[in-house]
Parts: sequence; C-alpha cells; structure tokens
Amino acid sequence: MSPGSVLRRSLSGLVLVALVYPTTGRTDDSLIDYHEFYGTFSVESRWFPDSPAHAGQRDTDASFVAEPSLYLETADGTSFTLETLLRYDNTDAERNLADLREAYLLLLGLIGEDEWELRLGYDHVFWGVAESRHLVDIVNQTDLVANPNEEVKLGQPMAHLTLSGEWGVAELFALPWHRSRTYPGRHGRLRGAFVVDNGRERYESAAAERHLDLAARYSQSFGPFDIGVSVFDGTSREPYLEPVLECGPVPDPALCRVFLAPLYEQIRQFGLDLQMTTEGWLLKLEAIRRTGASNLFGRKEDFTAFVAGGEYTFYSVLESDIDVGLLAEWNRDSRLLRASNVFQNDVFLGSRLAFNDIEGTDLFFGVLADLDTGTRSFNVQMNRRLDDSLSLHLEGSLLENVGEDDPVHASRRDSFISVNLTYGF
Repeated sequence: MSPGSVLRRSLSGLVLVALVYPTTGRTDDSLIDYHEFYGTFSVESRWFPDSPAHAGQRDTDASFVAEPSLYLETADGTSFTLETLLRYDNTDAERNLADLREAYLLLLGLIGEDEWELRLGYDHVFWGVAESRHLVDIVNQTDLVANPNEEVKLGQPMAHLTLSGEWGVAELFALPWHRSRTYPGRHGRLRGAFVVDNGRERYESAAAERHLDLAARYSQSFGPFDIGVSVFDGTSREPYLEPVLECGPVPDPALCRVFLAPLYEQIRQFGLDLQMTTEGWLLKLEAIRRTGASNLFGRKEDFTAFVAGGEYTFYSVLESDIDVGLLAEWNRDSRLLRASNVFQNDVFLGSRLAFNDIEGTDLFFGVLADLDTGTRSFNVQMNRRLDDSLSLHLEGSLLENVGEDDPVHASRRDSFISVNLTYGF
C-alpha cells in the first residue's frame, strides 16, 4: 500500500475517533484504556522585502497548517500514535502537503532486567547534538519547503526496535520505503536558479523507493559524556540534482526548458555524536564518514564532515529570571567547494535568551558565515504564548554578501520575515 493510501485511511479513522470519543480521558471500552485527541491549527504569512529573482514569484505568501493527532493506549501499555499534517499554501503548490508525521504501534516489554520497545509504522527519529546543523540525522527525509533551515522532517515508514539497560541503548531500524525531499515550485521563493522537478526523480537502486534501508545506533552516558555511534546503509536522503534540458517535439529553443532532476544514490554513512556537560558548558561534536555519494559536480567522492563547538549558559543574568546562552560551532566538509551543501567551511555564532516567564518567551539569534565565499546568513526567532491555546512564532532570515559562486546565490533576494500564529487543542 502506498503512503498516500495509508494517509487517507488514517485520516478517515482519526476523524471517526474524534467524533465518537471525547477529547481525552479514560474509557470503559475493554480494549482501549486511555485515549487523547489533540493537535494544532496554524496560519503563517511570509514577507520578502526584496523583489523576486524569477518570474511568477510574489513578495508575500500565506499558508494554513492543520496537525490533528490521536493517542490510544491499552491497559498493558501497548499504544498507537497518529500525527498527521495538512498544509495549504496560496502561492506555491509544492508546499501543499498531506503527510503522516507519525502513525505507529508501540509494543514494549522486559527481557530480564532490560527493556525492549518495538515501533511499527510511520515515526520520527532524531539524532544529533549540534545547533547549526544536524549532521548525523539521516533516518527521516527533510521537508525543505516547510522551512529552509532543514529542521522539519517527513514521516518515515519503519520497524524500530530499541533495547535498553544499564549497558546503554541499542536501536535497529528497517526502512522499507524512501520519501522524496520536497522542493519549492516555480512560483515559490527560496528556490535555486532552476526548478527541481519532484516528478522526475530517479534512483540508483533497481528497487527505487522500495529499497530496504537499514540503520543502527548505540548510545550511552559516561559521567559528563553522552555518546552515540550510528550506521546507515541505503538510499540517500540528500539527492544529487542533475541538470536536464528538455525540448518539445520540434527543436525550437523557445520550447526548451532546463530543470533539475533528483537522483537518489546508494550510500553508507558512519556517524558519531558526542556531548560533554560540565557546569554551564555544553561541548558538542557531530562527525560522519559517507561513501557512495556524488559531489557538487556529479562525481562520486567519499568524504568526511564534522560540526564541532559548544554552548555556555549564564543563568539569572543581573539577578533576573533571564538565562543567556552563547553558541559557537564550526562546520567542515572535506570536499570543500566540491561539497553538495552550504556547510563546507562555515562558522556559526549565536545566542539564546530564555526569559523563564509565564508566557514561555524565548529569543534566538544566529549567524552562519561561509569562510570561503564570504556569504553570511542571519536568523532571528522569537516564541511566546499569548494564552493557554494561542502561541506566536516570529522569524527573520537575511542573506548578506552572497558570492556568485555560492550555492545560495540564486536565492539571494529571498530574505524574509514570517509570522506564525498557532492554536492548540
């Protein structure tokens, strides 16, 4: 069954349960001991101060997102979690999305003194400790049109087994279906010089999106150190974008177009994430070794990459309730200017302010500076609860001094300010 069919059936079931059961609480049903129906509705508007670089783009756009969720639990602890996402954008059709973020059955039990958990279905998995880039995080695909910061992920079909004890935590993953990365459409902002045609994807494996990917991770704490080692073998989440020239039946230049077609290659990645906590310090490292991937110019090139840095927090600054965190990280890719991403040799500096007030106000500021091209990317975010149900998220992104050879040169006019209002129930 395709992911689309699963999503349609899951949404139908979610609506039915919402009509039959109250929002939350215990039930007299002999099978379901506890249930909860919850979620969010949000509206977002983005304003781009600079005129667009490509025809058909606008200075503003707006989107609506619904994320209804359902949680069911039996008396023995078995549970089912369903988290869906429906997004509509008034400008870019490629931002329209119906997705299963989570839809998994959780089974659990004991093996001697150790615990085991098995998740079957769609789920989210997060690996990593760094702030500027989650380098080792590879299980879930990136929902790039949601936000260019690559923080938002699509749901991933998987069987996820976890074994835990005093010796640590071991996780095994079987990933039977590959999710394609989302890209802005022709009328969307924050895109490159050429549109990525999401319908022209190709796979290096003959099994295409049905290739069975495998992954594993072991994590443990040793005093002040939290360490994780991981391995992934399968279809890359980061495609190589092949330039394609397509013409009509008559060889007329006016009927030709150039677009980018995603090619998903077979890769192997070994990862390490390490964090040391001491007093106000958090020292962080993420590192990978990846084989089988193509570089910026379409040639296979194995590489090593890392992001290393730290964060120091000043608590109760000037005897107030405000905590201030200072962050610094260095991103490095051994391919340098042949890297297929913008983190080939970049320094990140940032600050996080937690006001510790009733409204949960926090403020974040960061700048990512490319040491090779001179490009600087500034980001500011603010979060605040307006009442028990409403919350506000403000974000500003600014590109400055973008070099002509920088991969983000085509989106140099796409600095933006966004306002997001979310209602939770």
